Amino acid sequence: MTVPPPRRPARRIIGVETEYGITCASTTGGAPPLDADHAARELFDPVVQLGRSSNIFTRGGARLYLDVGSHPEFATAECDGLADLLAQDRAGELIMADLAERATDRLAARGVPGRIHMFKNNLDAGGAGFGCHENYLVRRRGGFWNDARTLVPHLVTRQILIGAGRVLPGDAVHGPRYVFSQRADQMEDAVSSATTRSRPLINTRDEPHADAELYRRMHVIVGDSNIAQSSTLLKVGAMDLLLDYLEKGGRLVDLQLANPMKAIRDTCHDLTGAVALELADGRTITPVDLQAEHLARVSEHARNLDLTDLQRRVLDLWERGLNAVRAGTPQDVAADLDWAAKHQLLARYAERTGAELDDPRLTRLALAYHDVSPSRGLRLRLEGAGLMRRLVGEETCRAAVTTAPATTRAHLRGAVIGRARDLRRDLSADWVNLRLDDGRTPPVALRDPFSAVDERVDALIAAMEDADGGPLVGT
Repeated sequence: MTVPPPRRPARRIIGVETEYGITCASTTGGAPPLDADHAARELFDPVVQLGRSSNIFTRGGARLYLDVGSHPEFATAECDGLADLLAQDRAGELIMADLAERATDRLAARGVPGRIHMFKNNLDAGGAGFGCHENYLVRRRGGFWNDARTLVPHLVTRQILIGAGRVLPGDAVHGPRYVFSQRADQMEDAVSSATTRSRPLINTRDEPHADAELYRRMHVIVGDSNIAQSSTLLKVGAMDLLLDYLEKGGRLVDLQLANPMKAIRDTCHDLTGAVALELADGRTITPVDLQAEHLARVSEHARNLDLTDLQRRVLDLWERGLNAVRAGTPQDVAADLDWAAKHQLLARYAERTGAELDDPRLTRLALAYHDVSPSRGLRLRLEGAGLMRRLVGEETCRAAVTTAPATTRAHLRGAVIGRARDLRRDLSADWVNLRLDDGRTPPVALRDPFSAVDERVDALIAAMEDADGGPLVGT
């Protein structure tokens, strides 16, 4: 009997959108010289000067823009591999850090005593939240809504693995305590078409940024912004494998939660992972056991798959993370998972100084964990000391700032934007469309996000090179 060769999981377009926190701290110890709105405007001044807009696409194929609420946002280019996704996500941090340094220099030149800080986190000092969203392209089919709803328990409980950690302020019942997630307490619905008005775990707006007859986009709104590359890997890699499992006939319907919004908060606030969650059929299950069941089903499915090294790492880290939560040993995964890394950092500082969790020194340390500045953030120091695992090298990540993934539509977009900028041509671009604003050249609609080759794009670049120079391009 001939055994069929293992197949690869379905090729999938994945992207991450990250809203960054911003503040302008005084360099003289006084009141902040700029509020968040003016700090964001200062940050984006060179972007607006370059492209006449605070919403642009970059040479790397990504989108950089100023979102509602003065939140600088970076959306990665379309990626069909986990290594590209990690490099693109880090490229966003590098871009934001560079913009912050340049803004601080401009303030100093004007005599303004302020330093711009950029934070890859999900809560500001006043408790207002902002997000990190994931996008997964799926084939358009009738079972989409069933898949979306059966993924809710995973999204509710995955925070015990990929949460970024938070010190929850004390109240009348509890003192300050460390919890898994910054984002969990902000969520208000399981599946909905709303975004800011009623934050759901999955947004159902049908906006595929691709051929709508073939594809739709699963837009996941719940999820912390991650610093550790391994946390980002596990977050998107597990979802990708779960989607492949469901698309090939797998079932998760027997693990539906009775009250997802209660469950997400209960899960967040219990570091043991052992709180009882009620299932829709009346049974109870713990977050650790629910995640373990998801892992078991995906692992069985993956036995017949030809996985990449990073996909195998996802399954390994998924298991190790659950074991660490179950055993109460976060140090076992502190080099990989944000909540454990920050927990260890704060615990060691508290032990050394005698500080309590609500001590301002711990607050500053926790914030420094999310600061993307190379001089003030902790990421590079932790990676350099071997305390945080680096999966994609810094040189590769820096290259991703100006180089799009080579195997998706982003390659085409990045090539056109880069050439237009070099030639100072006026180009309009979005996720699908490219238009040279000369009134003559036909626009190009790239509806296949998997295609990195297109003769129309070659013609568009040729048209730019054959024509006289035009105005400055937003890139």
